[in-house]
Amino acid sequence: MTYVEDELNSQPECWTRAAEEAARHTAALPAAGERVAIVGCGTSYFMAQSAAALREDAGLGETDAFAASEFPRGRGYDRVVALTRSGTTTEVLGLLTELKGRSRTVALTADPETPVMTAADDVVVLDFADERSVVQTRFATTALTLLRAHLGLHTDAVVADARAALAAELPEGLVERTQFSFLGRGWTVGLANEAGLKMREASLSWTEAYPAMEYRHGPISISTAGTATWMFGQAPEGLAEQVRDTGAMWVPGELDPLAELVRAQRLAVAVAAARGLDPDRPRHLTRSVILAP
Repeated sequence: MTYVEDELNSQPECWTRAAEEAARHTAALPAAGERVAIVGCGTSYFMAQSAAALREDAGLGETDAFAASEFPRGRGYDRVVALTRSGTTTEVLGLLTELKGRSRTVALTADPETPVMTAADDVVVLDFADERSVVQTRFATTALTLLRAHLGLHTDAVVADARAALAAELPEGLVERTQFSFLGRGWTVGLANEAGLKMREASLSWTEAYPAMEYRHGPISISTAGTATWMFGQAPEGLAEQVRDTGAMWVPGELDPLAELVRAQRLAVAVAAARGLDPDRPRHLTRSVILAP
């Protein structure tokens, strides 16, 4: 078993622990009414997109998500939340340093022995969700679970769905597809983006991700008998039929969307195995992007 397989299989336990610990971190996490930005790089950026949409949709305050390198320096925020598994990413550390004294900052990290511990005003350490694989799975979803629980949006049903996602067989014929499109709505757009990234990192697959209503505006033109379109959450009316009419496989979102991401992680590993690739060591990638001064 690869590291990434072992790590993605441990997600139900990690989510349960994160939800239990959320109340201990209330003071560090955004309060209702605050203007908040959530930042990250790569996978963490996509989790930031989902968390921001969840918080704003819950009516708890204006919430934006940015890649750390694209943070708008001219805007003011009451609190900036940084997601960083390694605690060493150059863009995140630079932004936190720049924001000192301007906005309250909090970092969610997996490693308490890294520079982020002093770069942020507050730190939430999820070391039980740290990973050996370069490809992120459990840290990202555990950080999002902590934020969902903080918002009052996590339930035991989410963990049950994650267990179901690990137990069920992947749809027949899905691994053999040559192109994968992932769709989301609202907070699940970030999850769709992350599913696409997992497939690219682990299996070198041709993948794309879009807001579901945008799929008709051009991207559906790539759909053929060799493609699969996977929906995270409730699909727009009529879209499944339109995709099937192209000859593509339609994969409905039948579980909690975060559990659907677990299924997509499993697909990435399965496709990597079918292609003789090592999903723990994707080409050209490292655990953290650290740029020379």
